[in-house]
Amino acid sequence: MFEGLINQAKGAVSHLVLRYVARASVAIPFIIALGFALAAISVMLVQRFGHVTAYWIMAIGLVVIGVIAAIAVSVREHEEKVAEQRAEQSDTRRVVGAATSQAMLQAPLALLGALFTTPGGTTSALKAAQVLGRNFPLVLLLVMIGALFWPNSQPDAEAVDQDVERRPGLAPAGRYH
Repeated sequence: MFEGLINQAKGAVSHLVLRYVARASVAIPFIIALGFALAAISVMLVQRFGHVTAYWIMAIGLVVIGVIAAIAVSVREHEEKVAEQRAEQSDTRRVVGAATSQAMLQAPLALLGALFTTPGGTTSALKAAQVLGRNFPLVLLLVMIGALFWPNSQPDAEAVDQDVERRPGLAPAGRYH
């Protein structure tokens, strides 16, 4: 029953492993060359400064290179994490906005359908209409508050400005350099 799914998973994993093995096999000659370069640098430093000083210089140089590489990797990971969070937020906002507007459109009909299908639903609907009629200002206020949160079909001005600022050569309306 799950044989096809298991075979697909095995194929995907083996493809991923083979891809990384191929990348590693390309890197091996460069790693060996780096080892020979370090050996040559250490021999040059030994001839110029002596054994102890040369090894200290090599150690300090490698530590500096390691620190720079660690900083570069952490900055890149932080940028990727921020970009991922922004993408998740925009996706979430879009999905929540679409779901909310869909629910707001379908809720009144669903409530009316549920109300009319219950026993005594028509009389309950009339009583609810009386309550809403008596509290018309409150109902109107709630409708206006709901309209404030209703999703609009046009993108907001900030999103348009940010999009235009990201593209070089284009200036948003009203901003000239």
